[in-house]
Amino acid sequence: MRKIYRYYMQEALKEARKAADEDEVPVGAVVVYKDQIIARGHNQIERLKDPTAHAEMIALTSAANFLHTKWLNEASLYVTIEPCSMCAGALVLARVKNLCFGASDPKTGACGSVVNIANHKKLNHRIKVVSGILKEDCALLLKEFFKKKRARK
Repeated sequence: MRKIYRYYMQEALKEARKAADEDEVPVGAVVVYKDQIIARGHNQIERLKDPTAHAEMIALTSAANFLHTKWLNEASLYVTIEPCSMCAGALVLARVKNLCFGASDPKTGACGSVVNIANHKKLNHRIKVVSGILKEDCALLLKEFFKKKRARK
């Protein structure tokens, strides 16, 4: 695995840990443009009482604001878990070039696990997807979070 993938995924994991510290599902994302992180995001669904406040959505909005454009066609998004259908759709609409994710999501993953919005032949944009980057670290963070949640009940 390329060293640079690991570096940016470690940055996404830092964001995921922020979410966990805020008692949010620990998902983190970063957007990379011209070899620089231009945006970061972590889940804020509970804090904002907003079902769309996923890490990817927050990072995409921040990147679009940073670049002053809705097109992110030279950007890469790194996220700790496979995006859901909402986030994958937003990635396609933003024309993101590359998607790199850690853990697969067999329940709601929309980049190959359940459906494949990122590379659907009927859509007008396809995203290069690299999966499994630090997948054990990403999956462990989620497992530990939900284990603690169940123990509190």
